[in-house]
Amino acid sequence: MNLKDRIEAFSELGGILRKTVDRIKGECNDVLNHIIDNQYTINPWFTPENVRMAVKAIADELTYDNLVSWTGRYPELENTFPSATVGVVMAGNIPLVGFHDFLCVLMAGQRILVKTSSKDPELIVCLSDILKDINGEFGSMISFAGGIISGFDAFIATGSNNSSRYFEYYFGRYPGIIRKNRNSVAIVDDTISENEAVALGKDIFSYFGLGCRNVSKIYIPEGFDLNRLHSRWNEFAGIIKHPKYANNYDFHKAVLLINKKKFIDTGYLIMQESPGLSTPVAVLNYEYYRSPDKVKKILKDQSERIQCITGTGAIPFGMAQRPALWDYADGTDTLEFILKKISPGIL
Repeated sequence: MNLKDRIEAFSELGGILRKTVDRIKGECNDVLNHIIDNQYTINPWFTPENVRMAVKAIADELTYDNLVSWTGRYPELENTFPSATVGVVMAGNIPLVGFHDFLCVLMAGQRILVKTSSKDPELIVCLSDILKDINGEFGSMISFAGGIISGFDAFIATGSNNSSRYFEYYFGRYPGIIRKNRNSVAIVDDTISENEAVALGKDIFSYFGLGCRNVSKIYIPEGFDLNRLHSRWNEFAGIIKHPKYANNYDFHKAVLLINKKKFIDTGYLIMQESPGLSTPVAVLNYEYYRSPDKVKKILKDQSERIQCITGTGAIPFGMAQRPALWDYADGTDTLEFILKKISPGIL
């Protein structure tokens, strides 16, 4: 299968996903729609709305023009390489979080061996089946590990800081990418508009804040009235109706009350002043700043812990969970890594 065939296949997959998300009668994939509507029975965080959001984000990127533009940055993709197997250990914090790795391996024309997360075991399998129906050659390129993953030439593993130690222990002798915990932040200034404040809410509340691209901390200028932000987040207030989210909100609120800590309570989100980047579900950190340059320095010093930045001079508010094909996790070019590792004499 050449590059053109691979691009056309994923472009067609994107079209099917878009029709499925929009429930276009007679043109959507009924199996995928059923899985989308029932993932919450496997993982309560995977509500139909959140799964559909994730599928739509992928579908919107899988257009022919996008795929051509992205792959055009890698002339090597036109070459024929010896076939290698890349093992991919996927996370399960948000739906289909491992899809981009899946795309990169297959777009490089290599075999992929997937270890799905127990929290997200069905969605990537369903998309694989659709892709195989589009082009049968993918049948020999895609496989799934039922138990311990083995028999690969290189690997990509995504997990927590804790699981990364196990990845390093078991896979350390292979060339690979290991991803750890990261958080995303927003930089707010006095010029933020009402619409931008609402968009920031999307960065915070989408997927219940469970993604590494969800904003867990905001930097605000000294004297800034936080009511300008949370007063615009009322459309997200329904999040508190989700039992697991509500349990987190109640627990962390109780802890702060017991410890007599100051915080802002919106009724569905706890906002606390803190220098930390990482927060539990239902909690948002904020920190005041005097100089934008100082914020930039702070973020530069913590770059290894930050996934993305939204706000002034960065990713537009509301787009944190809408990465483009060329927006790589942790800033590591996954496709470049694969191409280098499959070059003759490397593996």
